[in-house]
Amino acid sequence: MYKNYIKRFFDFVIAFVGLIILSPLFIVVTIGLYIANDGKPFFFQARPGLNEKIFKIIKFKTMNDKKDAQGNLLPDAERLTPIGAFVRKTSLDEIPQLINVLKGDMAIIGPRPLLPQYLPLYNEKQKRRHNVRPGITGWAQVNGRNAISWTKKFELDVEYVDNLSFMMDVKVFFMTFKKVFKSEGISQVGQATAEAFNGKN
Repeated sequence: MYKNYIKRFFDFVIAFVGLIILSPLFIVVTIGLYIANDGKPFFFQARPGLNEKIFKIIKFKTMNDKKDAQGNLLPDAERLTPIGAFVRKTSLDEIPQLINVLKGDMAIIGPRPLLPQYLPLYNEKQKRRHNVRPGITGWAQVNGRNAISWTKKFELDVEYVDNLSFMMDVKVFFMTFKKVFKSEGISQVGQATAEAFNGKN
């Protein structure tokens, strides 16, 4: 009952109220990133959701589009703007995803939506992370976020799917505030964000 109906109701209400409460902050960050990113404050990217259905995720754009002499994008660390670094450190870049939650693409809590090119790389167990809606935060995020290996992340994602309940969502919800306050696990050692998944790491 909770997984199929009540969770979606709670997600919609929390996202709606959250957008209203955070609207002043949303506007300020949008203006700052509009200036820093040449008029492009938002980042849209295809991600697989429930049952691997592709949707467009919405995030604040924390990196610019600077390229090298050959026309290739510079490394993430070189494109991360000062305001973008602050927005990412404080997890403010996740706020626009509340719109995805309202639309039904995402949940407040669930496995993070990753890149479509990772889909063929998952083993059968890892694919089960798509049996629920992806979330803005999740069990893997409150247990290491980008500082843990991909293998561990997927183990935690599947653990969440297998144990999804109201009490687990409440636990993740409050643990998320602690992680954001401490700015823990934002990036891997030596990386601006996280290394790409190659099916092995």
